[in-house]
Amino acid sequence: MFKDLGIKGRVLLLTLLPTSLLALVLGGYFTWVQLSGLQAQLLQRGEMLAEHLAPLAAPALERQDQDLLERIAQQALEHPDVRAVTFLAAERTQLAHAGPSMLNASPDSQTGISLLSGQDATRFLLPVYDQHLAISGKMDGARNTGLLGWVELELSHQGTLLIGYRSLFTSLLLIIGGLAVTALLALRMSRSINEPLREIKAGVAQLKDGNLETRLPPLGSHEMDELASGINRMAEALQNAQEELQHSIEQATEDVRQNLETIEIQNIELDFARKEALEASRIKSEFLANMSHEIRTPLNGILGFTNLLQKSELSPRQQDYLATIEKSADSLLGIINEVLDFSKIEAGKLVLESIPFNLRDLLQDTLTILAPAAHEKQLELVSLIYRDTPLALRGDPQRLKQVLTNLVSNAIKFTREGTIVMRAMVEDETTDSTQLRISVMDTGIGLSDEELRALFQAFSQADNSLNRQAGGTGLGLVISKRLIEQMGGEIGVDSTPGEGSEFWISLTLPKARDDAEDLPRAPLLGRHVAVLESHELARQALAHQLEDCGLEVESFANLGQLFEAVIRQQQSEHPLSLAVLGITAGQLSPEALGQHIWELDRLGCKALVLCPTTELGLFHESLPDAYIQLQAKPPCTRKLHRAMVELVCPQRPVSEPVPLSDTRKPKILCVDDNPANLLLVQTLLDDLGALVKAVDSGYAAIDAIQEDNFDLVLMDVQMPGMDGREATEAIRQWESEQGRSATPIVALTAHALANEKRALLQSGLDDYLTKPINERQLAQIVLKWTGLNLRTPPTGKVAPPPSASIQPKVLDTEEGLRLAAGKADLAADMLSMLLAGLPGDRQAIRQARDTGERTTLIERVHRLHGATRYCGVPQLRTACQRSETLLKQDDPEAQRALDELDSAIERLTEAVAQST
Repeated sequence: MFKDLGIKGRVLLLTLLPTSLLALVLGGYFTWVQLSGLQAQLLQRGEMLAEHLAPLAAPALERQDQDLLERIAQQALEHPDVRAVTFLAAERTQLAHAGPSMLNASPDSQTGISLLSGQDATRFLLPVYDQHLAISGKMDGARNTGLLGWVELELSHQGTLLIGYRSLFTSLLLIIGGLAVTALLALRMSRSINEPLREIKAGVAQLKDGNLETRLPPLGSHEMDELASGINRMAEALQNAQEELQHSIEQATEDVRQNLETIEIQNIELDFARKEALEASRIKSEFLANMSHEIRTPLNGILGFTNLLQKSELSPRQQDYLATIEKSADSLLGIINEVLDFSKIEAGKLVLESIPFNLRDLLQDTLTILAPAAHEKQLELVSLIYRDTPLALRGDPQRLKQVLTNLVSNAIKFTREGTIVMRAMVEDETTDSTQLRISVMDTGIGLSDEELRALFQAFSQADNSLNRQAGGTGLGLVISKRLIEQMGGEIGVDSTPGEGSEFWISLTLPKARDDAEDLPRAPLLGRHVAVLESHELARQALAHQLEDCGLEVESFANLGQLFEAVIRQQQSEHPLSLAVLGITAGQLSPEALGQHIWELDRLGCKALVLCPTTELGLFHESLPDAYIQLQAKPPCTRKLHRAMVELVCPQRPVSEPVPLSDTRKPKILCVDDNPANLLLVQTLLDDLGALVKAVDSGYAAIDAIQEDNFDLVLMDVQMPGMDGREATEAIRQWESEQGRSATPIVALTAHALANEKRALLQSGLDDYLTKPINERQLAQIVLKWTGLNLRTPPTGKVAPPPSASIQPKVLDTEEGLRLAAGKADLAADMLSMLLAGLPGDRQAIRQARDTGERTTLIERVHRLHGATRYCGVPQLRTACQRSETLLKQDDPEAQRALDELDSAIERLTEAVAQST
C-alpha cells in the first residue's frame, strides 16, 4: 500500500501520522487526569458536606424534629451536585428527605462515613453521635458516645461529566486545529517537490517522443537544479547520437539500395535456373514413368510366357534356361521397383499410413518370409522381443516391414554361417506412445569405417566385389533410411570387420488399443514344458515365447536329459506334459525322431517339433499328426500357441494315423459368390494338389464346416445374404460351442481400403489376401496356416499394371489368359460368365443408384469388381475399383465414377459384339 502512494501522499502520511498519534495520546492522557481530579473533588466535597450536616442535624435528630430536619435537607439541596438528602433515626427509619429518591443502594457503615458510587451518582452515609451536639453547643458533659441517627447524601455526576466533556471537546478542537495546520504545511512542502518533478516528467516525456531539443529550466532548489542539469546533458548527448545515427542510416540505405539492385539481378538469374531445374526434374520424372512402363511391358510378356512355357513338356536343360530367364526378369523387376521407390521418396510423394498393428506378428512374419533363404545357407534366425515391449501400436506396418525385410535380407546375403538375431526393446515409454529400438545383428563379414561412411548413399554397397557377388542396386538401405526418417525415427549401424554388423532403428510410435484376446493363456496356464534346442539364443527366444503362452519352461541340453526329467516328474504334481524339440536332420534322423516322439507320447508328454523350412518334408513321415506337431523355424507365437493348445486339449477329431509324405493334400474350403472367381481359385488349388470344396454363400460355408474338417478356409468378404464377416463370426461361435479348435480363415476379396484390414482381423479372420491371386500366393498362404506343402507352384509373377498415363484396354485377351494361369478354356469360361451376368449387374447398379441404397450399391459394385479381377477387362476393372473406393469414402466424385463405370460396361459389350 505504501508503495502505491505518490510523493504528496507520502509527505502527508509522514507528517500527519506521527502528529496525530502524539496529539491523541497526550490529549487522552490529560483528559483522563482532569476527569480523575474532578471525580476526586466530587467525593471530597460530598464527605465535607456530610460532615457539615451532621452537627447541624444532631439536635434535631436528638429531638427527632422532623420539620427542622426537612428544612436542613432542603437547604442542603442548594449546594452544587447535591441530588438528595435523607435523615434517618438510629434504627435507620427515615425522619426527613429532600430531593428525588436515591439511585444507589444504601452503603453499609457502623462508625465512620461510607459511600457507594454508581454510574450516575455517589451515595454517602454518615452516623451522627452525641459528640456532634458538642460541636453545636447543646450537649451536656455526661453524654458523648450515643448514636443519634444517620445522614444520607447523594451527589450527581452530571456536572462532573459535563466539565469532562467540555474539556475533551476543547482538546479535540485543539488537536484538529493542529493537524490542519500541519496538513497545510505538508501540502505546501509536497507541492514544492511535486511541481519540479512534474516538469521533469514532462521534459522526459518530450525526450521520449523524440523532441531531443527539449531542455529543463531551473527548478528552485539545489538538488532539483542538479537533476535538471543532468537531464539536459543527457538530452544533448542523445541529440548528437541521433544526428550521427541518421547519417549512418542514410549511408546504410544507400548501400542497401545498391545491394538490392544486385540481388534483384541475381534473383532473375536464379529464377531462370530454378525453372531450368524444375524442367529437368519434370523431364526426369516423365523419363522414369515412361521407362517404367516401357520396361514393365516387355517384362510382363517375359514373365507371363515363361510361366506358360514352364507348364509344357520341356527337357531339364530347357527348364534350367527358363528358370534363369525367370530369375533374371524377377531381379530386373526388383531393381525397377527400388528405383521407382527411391524416385517417389525424393519427390516427397510417399504417403505413410497410420493403422493399428501387432509388433510381434510383424517381426515374426518378416522372419517367416525370409526363413527359406536363411535355412538354405544353414543360418539360424532368432527373434527376441523383450517382455516390456508394447505390442499394439499404430503406424505403417507395410513400410516398417519393408525396412526390416531389407535389413534381414542384407544380413542373410552377407552372412556365410552363424546367426541372425532380430531384437525389439523399449527405449522410452509414455502413456500414449513408446520409443522402440529394433536391431538386426548378424555374424557376417562386417564393415570397415570407410564402408560405413558410404553405406547409406544411393547406388553403393559394401564394396565392389560384394556388389558383383550379391547383386542389387544399392538403394535398399537408402530407401530404408528415408522411410524411417519420414516416420520420425533414425537408423544406424555398428559393425566390426570380420565379426558382423548390427543395424538398428529407433522409432517412436503411438500406442493402439490393446488386443485383449492376443494370446488366451487359460488352457496352458501353469503347465510345464520341456524345451530342447541346441542354439542358445534360439532356446532363449523359444522359452520366452512359451512363457508368453502361460507355460512353465524347463530347458535341456540333450534328449537323454529330457527323457530322464520326463520320467522323474511323471508322477509328480507338475509333470512335463509338453515338449518342444528344435532339431535338424543332421542332429536327429526322421526315423529316430519318430521313435522318440512315440516314447514321449507313451510317457504322457506331447511333443512339438521345430525344424528348418528346408527339412519340413523329411520329418512329415515321422510324426503321427504333422498338422499339429510340426512347425518351421523360427516359430510364430500365434501358431505355436495354437499348436500347444491343440496338443493339450485336442478339440477336433483326429483321423487314424496314416503315412504322411511331402505331398500330403491339404483340405481347403473356398467360399465366393462369384462363379468365375470360385472356378479360378478351385482350378489353381486343384493344379497345386489340394483337395478343394467350393461353396457360393456364407450359409453354405457354415454347413460345410459343420459337416467336415478343413485345414484352411478361403472366405470372400462381400457376399449377398450373409457376408464373410458374419459367416466367420458364426463359424467361430459354433467352434467354441462344440469345443473345437479354430480353423484358419483367410479373407479373400477384390478390394479393400487400408482401414478395413484391421476390421477384418477383428471379426475373427486370421489373415488377408487381396485379389488377384496367383499360385505362389496360394501356396504360401497354405504353408503359413497349415504347415503343408503344396506342389511347387510356377514361379512366374504377374507384372504390375501399366502406367496410369496409358488408357487401359477394353478387352485384353493376353491378360485374361495370364490371369487364368495360362489355361485358355478357363479364361474363356470366366469371360463368358462375366458377360452373362453383366446385364443383371448393370441393372442392379442402376436401380440401387436411383433408390439411393448406398450399401446395396457398394455390394453390387464390389461383386462386379471381383468378377473382373480374373478376366482380361482392364478398363472395366479400373472403373470398378475407382467407383468402389469413392463409394466407401463417401466422395462426391463417386457419381461421376459410376457414370464412367456404366460407360465401361457399354464399351465392353460393344467390343465383345464386334470381336464375335
